[in-house]
Amino acid sequence: MLELIKRIDGSTQADVHDTLTLPYELRIRGRLKAVTDSGLDVGLFLDRGPVLRHGDLLQASSGEIIQVCAADEPVTTAYVEGGLALGRLGYHLGNRHVSLALGSDADGRHWVRFPPDHVLEELAVLLGATLSHHQAPFDPESGAYAQAGREHFHAHEHAHEHANDHSHEHNHAHGHSHNDNHNHAH
Repeated sequence: MLELIKRIDGSTQADVHDTLTLPYELRIRGRLKAVTDSGLDVGLFLDRGPVLRHGDLLQASSGEIIQVCAADEPVTTAYVEGGLALGRLGYHLGNRHVSLALGSDADGRHWVRFPPDHVLEELAVLLGATLSHHQAPFDPESGAYAQAGREHFHAHEHAHEHANDHSHEHNHAHGHSHNDNHNHAH
């Protein structure tokens, strides 16, 4: 089994040994046993937090480079005009704390993509969207707090030194919960 232990900068030129196609729910994990597209057994032993994105490169402990591919999976794509309509759709869906992919087709139609969910689909239709249920890669936005392709974390460490020759560290865990109960007008 190849042990995939290191993330490689996507701008790095590397000889890709194989590809690993995974759905979104598996690309969010740092520890995983899987099979590459050519049938090699691999184990992911990566730092937790950053989501594996389509095109990311991973290096095995033995040196091989494996490229990550986003698998086709069931998605709902909501098509809407740009401008205010697109902003409203993104705002209201995002206010539900769901992962969203944003994009536009070759013909210029704007879309918001999410995992199938009848409540979100009803909301999208109420906001003027036309829906398509199909198979496609789901590679959602990483969020406003992502830095250099890394996902948002809610725990932060800060080290401070003070003039009176003592130093101490603060570990802050911010009270963010993605399971908050919000009252939204419908």
